Amino acid sequence: DYIAQPKGNNYRSLHTAVIGPENRTLEVQIRTHDMHRESEFGVAAHWRYKEGGKVNRKYDAKITWLRQVLDWRDEVSAKRSGELLRDSVYVLTPQGQVIDLPRGATPVDFAYHLHTDLGRRCRGAKVDGAIVPLNYALQNAQHVEIIAAKQGGPSRDWLNPNLGYLASHRGIAKVRQWFNHQALTLATANGRAQLEKEMQRAGKTSVALEQIATSMKYAGVNELCAAIGHGEVTGRQIQHALIGDVDSTPDVSITQAAKALSTSRGILVLGVNNIATVMAKCCKPAPPEAIVGFVTKSRGVMVHRADCSNIMRLDAERRERMMPADWGRDIAGPFAVDIAVEAEDRSGLLRDITDAIAREHVNVTAANTLTRGAFATLLFTVEIPDLNKLQMVLQSVRSVNGVIRASRKRNL
Repeated sequence: DYIAQPKGNNYRSLHTAVIGPENRTLEVQIRTHDMHRESEFGVAAHWRYKEGGKVNRKYDAKITWLRQVLDWRDEVSAKRSGELLRDSVYVLTPQGQVIDLPRGATPVDFAYHLHTDLGRRCRGAKVDGAIVPLNYALQNAQHVEIIAAKQGGPSRDWLNPNLGYLASHRGIAKVRQWFNHQALTLATANGRAQLEKEMQRAGKTSVALEQIATSMKYAGVNELCAAIGHGEVTGRQIQHALIGDVDSTPDVSITQAAKALSTSRGILVLGVNNIATVMAKCCKPAPPEAIVGFVTKSRGVMVHRADCSNIMRLDAERRERMMPADWGRDIAGPFAVDIAVEAEDRSGLLRDITDAIAREHVNVTAANTLTRGAFATLLFTVEIPDLNKLQMVLQSVRSVNGVIRASRKRNL
């Protein structure tokens, strides 16, 4: 209603839109004769008089477009008209609503602008009645209709800038937020399953999960499960938290093993510390996580993490070569572990991350980077005395600007 509230140039009229023949949007403007003369002989008619009164379709089209821009002016940010037309594109919904998007915007940007859920379920689009690809660059005054699935989520390809599916910051942020949430949900579910498995192994299924989270200094169960799922908490640490509640007398074999553990300065295999051992490179174990020994033909006992996939896949015959193993007291380090970092690519990123690692007085023995579009994956091999130091390193890396995720690489 531009009669009750006229525009800044005193334009007055009533506007509405209806669906007309062939399912096309029809705009209706209602005004008095005086209001009409003012709109016709105002700024919008300037080109016609400048050209000596000549009237043709080309100039009528320009006048129509300029009128639309004036109508949309109050609905967009207060920029100069030149910047507005250069940096933005204006399209219409099936109901005739005008939507302004950044230049180069696609149907996916359009869908996320209307509603986040519509953007996630976007599977196709029609522009002026014709089906177009999702990375089609929208043009001014086009009618856009989204074809959506009943359920589903975005594609990872949408975050690849080389494919051109997204041009708006809002769309990129929403897609990235969805995948981060999915990763957190998956890690939490996997962590909860692993926690319950460790509770069954320790015979502590009656212990409340909240009690375990509190004893391990986590804010809640979900935070603990997420840390387990990301590999930041090991099965050995869970067992330590659970065994602290055990009130039973250990048998002789356990007592002997504990005595050897308290006096040994190496890795115990079958309770003995004078057996030649080699750290497995596939899983890179580090204290205090659970370990097992595997007898090799020429290199002595290979020490693996208890949850190493190579150990889990052993057949029955080769499993006979496995031996119980544990860490001795004050075992000599350092131990090599791999960490993976996901971040937004930028100049100086590798330097900032290595500086963050160096602040924890940790040595980096290998580094590898992989860049895809606007994102980078960085893999580091660092030497640490134990997993407590690893948590400090990861916390320092996460504080670097642009880092999305940092965790121990499972190598499983």
